[in-house]
Amino acid sequence: MKQLSVVIVNYNVRHFLELCLKSVQAAIQTLDAEIIVVDNASADDSCEMVRTLFPEVVLIANKDNVGFSTANNQGVAIAKGEYVCILNPDTFVTEETFVKLFDFATKTPQMGAVGTRLIDGTGRFLPESKRNLPTPKVAFQKIFGSGNSYYVEELSPTEIGAATVLVGAFMFLKRKVYQEVGGFDEQYFMYGEDIDLSYTIEKAGYQNYYFGATTVLHYKGESTSKDAVYRKRFYGAMRIFYHKHFKNNPLEAFGVKIGLWLATLSRKRIQENQTPPPTAYAIATENDMLGQKISEVLQADVQKVTNMETLQKGTEIFLDVESLSYIGCMTLISESVDKQLTFKIIPKNATFAIGSNSREGRGEVLHF
Repeated sequence: MKQLSVVIVNYNVRHFLELCLKSVQAAIQTLDAEIIVVDNASADDSCEMVRTLFPEVVLIANKDNVGFSTANNQGVAIAKGEYVCILNPDTFVTEETFVKLFDFATKTPQMGAVGTRLIDGTGRFLPESKRNLPTPKVAFQKIFGSGNSYYVEELSPTEIGAATVLVGAFMFLKRKVYQEVGGFDEQYFMYGEDIDLSYTIEKAGYQNYYFGATTVLHYKGESTSKDAVYRKRFYGAMRIFYHKHFKNNPLEAFGVKIGLWLATLSRKRIQENQTPPPTAYAIATENDMLGQKISEVLQADVQKVTNMETLQKGTEIFLDVESLSYIGCMTLISESVDKQLTFKIIPKNATFAIGSNSREGRGEVLHF
């Protein structure tokens, strides 16, 4: 038995998947681990890329898009790890991520699933990293504006503590726990399955945790776009959820439905700040050739970063993983969240840079 199986369900995000896989490889260097990619009939060259660049990765190439839940269950079904990590392809982890989680897991009895601090491509914390179950109490607080209990507000983003609902972009748990509760419910094609699995795990007698001592970057919007189709599927998923878990209590079911609807409505009301085009470019690297290549593509000057404090607002910074490491890139992004900077990551041995300046929109790939 291996220590860890990392299961990644991919759909049409070839470049983000490459970054994700390279970051996972760096994170499992000291572990006996495997990586399993389940591709849901991507139209891009994701599968070819995995076969060529990552021959050691176990690849399941589905002929049809079977959905997030079914694809993850496919991956876990062939996994050999004592623990599994459900990971989105539009994420990257750091060298310390799994080491820290294993240390936490060995000290935590009756641990269910664990989620980490998630940030988006601009470095902003994603509050859905730690959520409460949307009970009637939560719904009424949403209605009357007396609280924000949809999220676990008593924990700061960098703290560690109990959190009932985690995000499907990153869930770390024992494989036997996943199997005991039946994994993801395949009634859910996409959306809502993480709420369902989180709650099912706790109903089985385990405790889920939020682990804010390590950070994972989630390029929200890359695996899915948030449009009318998204809203339709999300509401459909929520109907499955409250009927499944609260069908014997109509009042409870109604409260859950209202709570989830209000949480989504409040999210829709948040106006996405439009990020203006960069006013300058910079690169953090020890490879001077990279800066020259990017300058040629952009047809603009690209200065070398010597001091982050001297960069002007509106600067887009290219971060070279080869020079900085994944944790170095994560730290720079996290610490620059209020400086009006944007970022693109250059994976190791890659001829492209990727980033996202919006937690809702699709990201950008720059080839050089």
